[in-house]
Amino acid sequence: MTDIKMIALDIDGTLLNDNKEITSWTKNQIRKAQHAGITVVLCTGRPFPHCHTYIQDLQLHSHSITCNGGQIYAVDHSVMIEHLFDAATLANLYHFAQGLGMNTWTISTKEAYYNDLPENCSAYQWLKFSCSHKDEEVLNKMAEKVQSIDGVEVSNRTAFTVEVNPTGVNKAAALEWVCEKLGITMKHVMAIGDSLNDIKMIQSAGIGIAMGNAQKAVQQVADAITDTNNNDGVGKAIEKFIFGGEWRLCIGEKYACKDD
Repeated sequence: MTDIKMIALDIDGTLLNDNKEITSWTKNQIRKAQHAGITVVLCTGRPFPHCHTYIQDLQLHSHSITCNGGQIYAVDHSVMIEHLFDAATLANLYHFAQGLGMNTWTISTKEAYYNDLPENCSAYQWLKFSCSHKDEEVLNKMAEKVQSIDGVEVSNRTAFTVEVNPTGVNKAAALEWVCEKLGITMKHVMAIGDSLNDIKMIQSAGIGIAMGNAQKAVQQVADAITDTNNNDGVGKAIEKFIFGGEWRLCIGEKYACKDD
C-alpha cells in the first residue's frame, strides 16, 4: 500500500469506456481501494445529475466535483460550494458562438440548455458554458473571444469543443478544498484523467496519471501513463500504484512511468 488516501477520477474518457460503461474489472479495483480505506472522488465536467448514476453504481460515499470544479457536492449530495457565471457574460458567449454556427450547451444550477437560453437568462444561476464545432478555426475564434473577456477562462479544449468556467475554477482547486476538509493534502491524491481540464489536478496530485487515450499535453505532464479507457486504464493504475502490482500488458505495449 502507498500513502495515497484519495483517488480522483475524471469520468468521460477515463472512468468510462467508449460505450459509457465502467467495466466490471475496473469497478472491482475501485471497490477494493474503497475497502482499503481510500476515498474515491469523481471530478468531472458533467453536471451532477449526469454523473449520479455512476456514483450509485460504485457505491461512493464521498464528495463529488462537477462542472470542472464549478460545484462541490457533499456525501449527502447537497451542494457545498458553487462558482457562478455572470449571466450577461454567459449570454454574450452564447450569442457569439451561435453567430459562428456552433452548437452550445449551458449548465445552470437547475438544468442544462442545448442551443438555447431562457429569455430571463439573468434570473438563473449559471455554472458552465460549452460549445462545439468541427472546424478548428472556429474553435480558435471562440477561444480568443473567451480570452478577451474578464472573469472567465477556457477550462477545457478538445478537437471539437471549448468549455468555459469563471476564472480560477478548476478541478485542482476543488480537490484542494476537499482535501482540506478531509485533513489531507494533494500529495495523498492519485488523480487520473485524459483531457486538458485534468492537467492541473494531475500536476497537483501526489501521483498524476494520464490515460493511454489522453491528449498529448496531458500525457506530457503526468507522472505515468496507464492503459486506455477501453482497456481498464483506471483499474490498472489502481492495481499498480495502490496495491503495488505489475503493469499489465495490452496489445503488445507496456504502459509505465515516463522515466521507466
